[in-house]
Amino acid sequence: MDRLTNTIRPYAWGSTTAIPALLGVEPTGEPQAEMWMGAHPGAPSRLDRGAGETTLAAVIAADPEGELGAAAVAKFGPRLPFLLKVLAAGAPLSLQVHPDLAQAKAGFEDEERRGVPIDAGHRNYKDANHKPELICALTPFDGLCGFRPPLEAADLLDGLGVDSLKPYVDLLHAHPEEAALREVLTAVLTADREEMARTVAEAAAAAERLGGPYAPYAGLVHDYPGDPGVIAAMLLNHVRLQPGEAMFLGAGIPHAYLDGLGVELMANSDNVLRCGLTPKHVDVPELLKVVVFEPSAPGILRPEGDGEEVYETPIDEFRLSRHVLAPGGAPRTLPDATPQILLCTAGTPKAGELALVPGESVFIPAGEKVELSGTGTVFRATVIA
Repeated sequence: MDRLTNTIRPYAWGSTTAIPALLGVEPTGEPQAEMWMGAHPGAPSRLDRGAGETTLAAVIAADPEGELGAAAVAKFGPRLPFLLKVLAAGAPLSLQVHPDLAQAKAGFEDEERRGVPIDAGHRNYKDANHKPELICALTPFDGLCGFRPPLEAADLLDGLGVDSLKPYVDLLHAHPEEAALREVLTAVLTADREEMARTVAEAAAAAERLGGPYAPYAGLVHDYPGDPGVIAAMLLNHVRLQPGEAMFLGAGIPHAYLDGLGVELMANSDNVLRCGLTPKHVDVPELLKVVVFEPSAPGILRPEGDGEEVYETPIDEFRLSRHVLAPGGAPRTLPDATPQILLCTAGTPKAGELALVPGESVFIPAGEKVELSGTGTVFRATVIA
């Protein structure tokens, strides 16, 4: 078992205080958006087994079966198939979707064949993997997820009283629903930017004045003035997670995180297609191939089970569970067939002989037996192999 040293990514949308508060350190004044735990090449966790610091990626590459177990290597290959994060949103993230596995493979191969540099700003597919993800709230957490029913979206837009939104309202009354959503999203993202900037300003002013169901969208214009994603966001469901609640995001589902601190677990991929709320590249034709144009209510997940509380998802590359350790409770022996990362978010629990404090994490290779004891909350990330 290895105590991990993890990289904190300073993306502009990150909170300046949430991750420092979790870690019990003073804020630097700079945004601290994500703390990565895993073997992703972009920022692999570091560890020291007595011969000096190295990366978790290097340790796994040197002995995949020894670290991951034969079953996980046979199913997912010689790499850790998940990435665990603490995510702290102080401003809205980009409105985005992720491809399914077939789309990711095809898109990656196409861009490789065309010689698009892997670090190019207009590159869509950084790897050949899909990126389903799960976000679990540590604080009240606001996000957008999945399309509203078109008639509900039409009523929301119409209620703003902005004349330039009327064509979108009319389109949303068309049938079938999938075609209506596709036409409106396409129209919003391809509209003249100057005209759209005026529409966004008027819509945001109306949303701020009206409040209520418009409140989650009113602030978007302050971070992304003139961005068509402000209007696109109003096509989506707003969801607020309470601490301990989670949301699963599958392929093709448009979503954005707005505010809050959470534990995020995802397949080990960087593939993101953006719809707006970003200064980065938006490839509308490619985006339209990936988006699933169906209304979908954001399903809120609550952990199930006694002792180990599991957040059930349809994905084998990752499995998130939570242990809430009460004072005086008996130690809990963790399953050892698969590799796992433990993250402490509260209290002073122990993993084996290692004492943990909030924000600390450990990697446990497959086959190593570990007991959890003490008091606190520990999230466990592993795979289904």
